[in-house]
Amino acid sequence: MLDYLIKGGTVVDGSGAAGRVADVGVRDGRIVAIGAIDEAAAETIDATGLVVCPGFVDPHTHYDAQLFWDPYATPSNLHGVTSIVAGNCGFTLAPLDPSNADYLLEMMCKVEGMSKAALVNGVPWDWSSFAEYLAKFEGRLGVNAAFLVGHTALRRHVMGPRSVGSEATPDDLAEMQRLLRGAIEAGGLGFSTSLAYTHSDAEGKPVPSRWSTPEEVVALSSVVKDYEGTTLELVADGCMNGFSERELDLITNMSVAGQRSVNWNVLTIDSARPDDYRGQLELSRYARERGGRVVALTMPILVGMNMNFRNFCSFWLMPDWKETMELPLAEKIARLSDPAHRIFLENRAASSDAGVFGRLTGWGRYVVGDTFSAANEGLKGRRVEDIARERGVRELFCMFDIAINDELRTVWWPGPTDDDRESWRMRAEAWKMPDVMIGGSDAGAHLDRMCGAPYTTVFLADCIRGQQLTTMEEAIRLITDVPARYFGLKKRGRIETGWVADIVVFDPATIGAGEVELVTDMPGDSSRLYAAATGVEKVFVNGRLTVDHGKATGDLPGVVLRSGHDTATVPLGATNAP
Repeated sequence: MLDYLIKGGTVVDGSGAAGRVADVGVRDGRIVAIGAIDEAAAETIDATGLVVCPGFVDPHTHYDAQLFWDPYATPSNLHGVTSIVAGNCGFTLAPLDPSNADYLLEMMCKVEGMSKAALVNGVPWDWSSFAEYLAKFEGRLGVNAAFLVGHTALRRHVMGPRSVGSEATPDDLAEMQRLLRGAIEAGGLGFSTSLAYTHSDAEGKPVPSRWSTPEEVVALSSVVKDYEGTTLELVADGCMNGFSERELDLITNMSVAGQRSVNWNVLTIDSARPDDYRGQLELSRYARERGGRVVALTMPILVGMNMNFRNFCSFWLMPDWKETMELPLAEKIARLSDPAHRIFLENRAASSDAGVFGRLTGWGRYVVGDTFSAANEGLKGRRVEDIARERGVRELFCMFDIAINDELRTVWWPGPTDDDRESWRMRAEAWKMPDVMIGGSDAGAHLDRMCGAPYTTVFLADCIRGQQLTTMEEAIRLITDVPARYFGLKKRGRIETGWVADIVVFDPATIGAGEVELVTDMPGDSSRLYAAATGVEKVFVNGRLTVDHGKATGDLPGVVLRSGHDTATVPLGATNAP
């Protein structure tokens, strides 16, 4: 007898082939039959008019902490994600020495926008080794989760306070390599690091991985070649501003030394700056010519990110804004009230020094979010350009005036600068490239700033009922089989007989996401941005029902995806082609 018979749906198998009406039989966690099935089942699901496809794979999340209090990885699970990769950007919670717990906690709050109250109240912090950390999730996951091993945690564990400000000694490096080997032997998916200038710890100093030499990064990367089914990941300055020659060599050498692909996050595509993204993709060509492989992650949707002038966000990264933004509240308000200083900030933001952050300077496109004072009553949802025109003031000055009324708590939603037809054409072109992969949600991080988890359902909605830049079948392949093959996930990512039954059943007429809203549902009464899914009828993880009509069932069939056991080595010559 089958456990489940999914009957009469349009099966889109993840290969890119056209969908076909067929039944799907599931037993003991596997897909055991596809076609016309008359075998009895414990439960039969009528999928007439629905699409049956593989579970979605999110290659870039930061659910490392959230899984402790939320084993379902919400809202990703509701949007059809059945497998995630965590431990990206060099930021992991293991290995852990008790003396470093506070440092890692505070750093995760600063660099990944996690709630301190949630980390304090929702994470036990009672492990030491990477193996002990992974063991915490056995039998208590609603999704499948793979974990990279982060450079910063390794460095801090070995070097302690010296990890900030010092190069590693030969003994330090040997010990980091030993710990990395142990972590991978326990199931770690590979090695990740950050060299990005935007990543600073709670004291404003570069995170530990940023103090490493290229030789250290390459030596750690070389460890993964000795283990089956491993991979490499990084974020660097060039991921935002274009890769320098030094970065081209370093990232290529990581791949060659580790004999594994390196993926980086995130490739942004804007028709106003076409040379930027083409220049960034030059890294992939450069690496291939030298025997490596580098893959760029890119998001297929525009993810809104809110900001304010009170708490750390991208405004701090504008040229010469940091000094003002870090002032005590009263002093900051006084500085932002000064007309001369306003002009200075406006000019510096518009300068060539702003780099990628210059995309944030379309002040008139900002939409007012939540407000907190009587003076700002009625402004929520309005565009700054309209308010500024009514008041006869400059747009940035208008923003400062509104924010000051709220003691700088006003929430701002930047309007997209890259929502034009040509930018979307360029994105569709990039999705076809052999070294570009869809992903980069950052789900689990920046919880009060952005909500990237719904990208899967929003992408499908756009491909089915929106711009239709690619077919539904190809869209599904790009978020199932492509990432599954990239990471070497064994028998996952397709609807195929004998493969693991990670399955999504959705309504193509309604698939999508609800409005992004701020909800208070985390430990310590902390809040996050959240968007529900629409049109996702059923989600199966390892053959068990985890989401039913948009709600988690409470079942926890997910597994820790361990390198070598659940993954196989992917040759460097592989591509994303069907």
